[in-house]
Amino acid sequence: MTAIIKRELSAYFKSPIGYVFIAVSFLFSGFFFWFFSLSVGSTDVSYVFLGMFYVYMIFVPVLTMRLMADENKQRTDQLLLTAPVGLMRLVSGKFLAAYGVFMLGDLIMLIYGVVMSTFATVNWAIILGNFVALALIGAVFVSVGLFVSTLTESQMVAAIGSIALNVALALIKVIAGVIPVQFISDALAKVSVFDRYYEFTTGIFSLSGVIFFVSVVVVFLFLTVRILERRRWA
Repeated sequence: MTAIIKRELSAYFKSPIGYVFIAVSFLFSGFFFWFFSLSVGSTDVSYVFLGMFYVYMIFVPVLTMRLMADENKQRTDQLLLTAPVGLMRLVSGKFLAAYGVFMLGDLIMLIYGVVMSTFATVNWAIILGNFVALALIGAVFVSVGLFVSTLTESQMVAAIGSIALNVALALIKVIAGVIPVQFISDALAKVSVFDRYYEFTTGIFSLSGVIFFVSVVVVFLFLTVRILERRRWA
């Protein structure tokens, strides 16, 4: 798995993708930090983190679109599938590499807290809670992107498909509201990704929320492995 992680990290920084993603993270988070905090003299960063939810919903798929789609197009997926490494290790390695790049962009959020603390008293519990929430939702978006990338040979299709699935997960409560069958509507409303994320931005650190996000990641990684298993024996 270590070899897979090194291979994928190297690929990110031998191409513009890794640098572009980190630059976009810094650009948008810096703008949100200035607009919602510095310009109004506030230490409330909840809107900064909330804004980054939408940014990552769109841009994490750009980070993940090549993970398996490029392998499928180049036909190097057959080499990976026949390599002496378990599929879960393969999938986990690709996931961790993409998630590592994501976290490099996300770490800037903690620096903003340090900057504010030099001028005013900040509530680090809320900042850290928001940071954990963003790290968790990032893991969900990366796992979704990896799953969709496994389904296609086109990086563009993988990116668009991942964005669509991310939006669906974020709006699942809205979708649930238009379903006439009550028990289905209630069940969907309980798995709203945005609602779970929003709880963290308001300072509510929920263990059930952490378990929920981790469970979503595990489900998408499991589905990715299942697809690769079927392809291996096809």
